[in-house]
Amino acid sequence: MCELYSKQDTLALRRKHIGPSCKVLYAADPIKIVRAQRQYMFDEKGERYLDCINNVAHVGHCHPEVVKAALKQMEVLNTNSRFLHDNIVEYAKRLAATLPEQLSVCYFTNSGAYHGHLSSLIEISPYKFRKGKDVKKEFVHVAPAPDIYRGKYRENHADPASAYADEVKKIIEEAQNRGRKIAAFIAESMQSCGGQIIPPAGYFQKVAEYVRGVGGVVIADEVQVGFGRVGKHFWSFQMHGKDFVPDIVTMGKPMGNGHPMACVVTTKEIAEAFSSSGMEYFNTYGGNPVSSAVGLAVLDVIENEDLQGNATRVGTYLTELLNRQKAKHTLIGDVRGVGLFVGIDLVKDRQKRTPATAEAQHVIYKMKENRVLLSADGPHRNVLKIKPPMCFTEEDAKFMVDQLDGVLTVLEEAIGAQTESVVPENTPCRTKGGPQERFGLETLGEEVKQKSLCS
Repeated sequence: MCELYSKQDTLALRRKHIGPSCKVLYAADPIKIVRAQRQYMFDEKGERYLDCINNVAHVGHCHPEVVKAALKQMEVLNTNSRFLHDNIVEYAKRLAATLPEQLSVCYFTNSGAYHGHLSSLIEISPYKFRKGKDVKKEFVHVAPAPDIYRGKYRENHADPASAYADEVKKIIEEAQNRGRKIAAFIAESMQSCGGQIIPPAGYFQKVAEYVRGVGGVVIADEVQVGFGRVGKHFWSFQMHGKDFVPDIVTMGKPMGNGHPMACVVTTKEIAEAFSSSGMEYFNTYGGNPVSSAVGLAVLDVIENEDLQGNATRVGTYLTELLNRQKAKHTLIGDVRGVGLFVGIDLVKDRQKRTPATAEAQHVIYKMKENRVLLSADGPHRNVLKIKPPMCFTEEDAKFMVDQLDGVLTVLEEAIGAQTESVVPENTPCRTKGGPQERFGLETLGEEVKQKSLCS
């Protein structure tokens, strides 16, 4: 494929013309990707990388049916949703059919149903306000993540779901004691950037009971974990049982397979309340004919290629392979996941569950050298995050795990050799910086989203 610039020139131009807050993956040694197909990406030299992190290219990079749908509609018409067009209503109907009956009204947008670009969203995103200069606003209350591996209530607790839900109840009571009312509770159905956390069964039901009991609504963020990624269910919140139905669902990322589109789906009652406020909702690009055609094609591919079934089959196989690695490698503290949403929690000490942050960064760079793309996430950046395109195969899973096995073997041998070195106790370390600098690494990750209440 023809390039306009060499990799070094591209990097130099990016530094000159693209804002410094726009980060690149593998900052110490960025990859220049020039094309992609299905679950593979290719650099400017033609080297192929197995993509284990792109949940946006949901049905596979450049899927021909999605490309064809976009091209076909783009050749005819693209305009805003103030004109009548069949695509937007057909897509809304198809989308609503995947959700519980009461979630039936759609508000389309373009890649915006997400934490982080508006001040109103930054204010309810702990990742953002904890990293920036802003402090938590008085009306925002952060509930502890329902993490049964390294959280306050762990797998040996008799009822972690109730314990974590009671933390939310406590926050509600404290807010009320200060004269505040609860407006909403928002959380990812499974925490992705928070470290691949699967909430314990029953958690959301209890939280919903407490929140609705004081007049609030429950918002499920499915931006990263929806559209069949968990396999058995189309939406991740559905894993928690039919008796849990959120009042609002946000979705995006995989929705357009790389085409920018997103949506908020809610109940008729909430939509009517919004309308009665007198506020018109309009988005120039949201729900346009091309985007709707793309969304319909994605839904067709998920169904026609049985990608939910593939997520279940390959995800189960992948988890089995990783658990075998856990038995072999002491760096692996936990393997958790559902379908093609899997996390590997790396630790320095299994008993203390000390996060192996520098080691995780080392692993993702070494995996890149082996032509496998992974990322590390979570509050400590120590969880290897696996969320590949849904066409990921058992052969891909085996290849990825084999490469990981090799990287961890060499790393653990190096750590063992360092530990066994004869260094007198209390001798000052002469190595500059911490383990991250010794490995020559640079940390880069996505958002760490935690549960938030707004009052």
